[in-house]
Amino acid sequence: MASVTRDVFGSLADGTTVERFVLRAGALEMAAITYGAIITSLHAPDASGRVDDVVLGFDTLEEYVRSSPYFGAVVGRYANRIGNGRVPLNGTVYQVTRNDGANHLHGGARGFDKVVWRAEPLQRDDAAGVAFTRTSPDGEEGYPGTLEARVEYLLTARGELEVRYAATTDRATVVNLTQHSYFDLGAGRCADIGTHELAIMSSAVTAIDAGLIPSGELMPVAGTPFDFRRATPIGARIDAPHEQLRHAGGYDHNFVLGGGADSRGLRHAAAVREPTSGRTLDVHTTEPGLQFYSGNFLDGSLRGKQGRVYAHRTGFCLETQHFPDSPNQPAFPSVVLSPGDVYRSHTTYTFGARPGADTTGAIR
Repeated sequence: MASVTRDVFGSLADGTTVERFVLRAGALEMAAITYGAIITSLHAPDASGRVDDVVLGFDTLEEYVRSSPYFGAVVGRYANRIGNGRVPLNGTVYQVTRNDGANHLHGGARGFDKVVWRAEPLQRDDAAGVAFTRTSPDGEEGYPGTLEARVEYLLTARGELEVRYAATTDRATVVNLTQHSYFDLGAGRCADIGTHELAIMSSAVTAIDAGLIPSGELMPVAGTPFDFRRATPIGARIDAPHEQLRHAGGYDHNFVLGGGADSRGLRHAAAVREPTSGRTLDVHTTEPGLQFYSGNFLDGSLRGKQGRVYAHRTGFCLETQHFPDSPNQPAFPSVVLSPGDVYRSHTTYTFGARPGADTTGAIR
């Protein structure tokens, strides 16, 4: 039987209470809080039945407020980067917050990851969830339009975490939401995530410049360290002498997704297996892109849950999304949301375990 419980996770400096929702379904248990709609823990069994927390994060609210690099958060109003914080829209150029050098990153200085959401539990016999909602006012971080946003997490007895996003606006705006959990399927048993075997269902990435902004080129992955069409250890080519790897200090790139969709409109985006534990993770999404980030900016300065030091590349992200800098790239899929329309996005993360030395295999 699936279940949802709620309690208090802490309070902000202004006295605002932050709640925690604990979801249980099948073999999975997950906790999420109203600050940033952050997933603070996700426990999944390995091939021997051992259950561990497979996402990075902190033990206290104060740590998330003080120094989190988006651990577990919903990021928006625009996930990823916008060059020079420049958003051309219907003949007007809007200046959004520049919080990453000259560029805009993950919604700005106080994006969706740094606000308290309203929340209500969701429950049915085989699934447990929580629905987060918030109103992003006109002009927040420079964005036009009042945006009504909703994010649902649903944990199912099939080993899935379903994430559904929806939004409406009263003025034309841009929207690109994602979930920014850092995964470590080995749960700290390895020094870094380099041995995780990763497959990405993509034949091209959006090439970036030294500021991590897309150039507009769709770079084929064939013959490069970005070719994950067959499962490959993340660390196998991460330090190869390739300009795109030098720009990002590793992988921090948007992979262009292809392939057919299932009856829910989801296409298979990525598959991961950690060989020590045998844990697996499959990502399916309605989105056209997947940002694979290899934890390049983690540097050992953060101590996480139970005092664990988050050293270089101790977690990876698989962020389903529209492409970075789309407002300035007319050839990229549109991120414009107009009044009367509804932004919708759906991603599933399916957890499993498989013993033995085999990899996640080739892409079909």
